[in-house]
Amino acid sequence: MYHLIYISTAEKLLTEYELTEILAVARENNLKHNVTGMLLYAEGTFIQVLEGEADNVKRVLSKIINDSRHKNIIELASGPLSERDFPEWSMGFASGNADVLKEFEGYLDPADLQFLKIENMGAAIIMLKSFAETNRLN
Repeated sequence: MYHLIYISTAEKLLTEYELTEILAVARENNLKHNVTGMLLYAEGTFIQVLEGEADNVKRVLSKIINDSRHKNIIELASGPLSERDFPEWSMGFASGNADVLKEFEGYLDPADLQFLKIENMGAAIIMLKSFAETNRLN
C-alpha cells in the first residue's frame, strides 16, 4: 500500500458545479484503479491524499498533473502505507473557506511555507481525517 499527498492551485476559482464534475470523474477513475483518498478544496487550493498500489496512485496523479484545471502541483509526501486512511471512499470530498477549515484538528494554512515541511505531513492527514469525520462525507 502506498500514499501520496499533494497540494495544487486551481487555474481559476471553481464553482460548486465544476467541483462536482471533477469529483465525478475522480471517483470513476479511482474506482477503476482501486485508489481511495480525500480531496479538500478551499479558496482555489486543492489538498489531496491518494492511497492504493503505488503504480495506480502514480497513474492517477499523472492524470491530475495533465489536467489544465490544476497548476503549481507540489508533492508533499509519498511512501509506504500500512493501511488506508480512507478505505471506504473512492474519493471523499469537501470544500469550504479558510475560516471553516481553521476549526479542524491539524489545520495548516497552505499559504504558510511551514505547510511544506515534511514533519507537517502527519498534521495534513490529521486535518483531512478530522474534516472527513466531522462532516461524514461519502
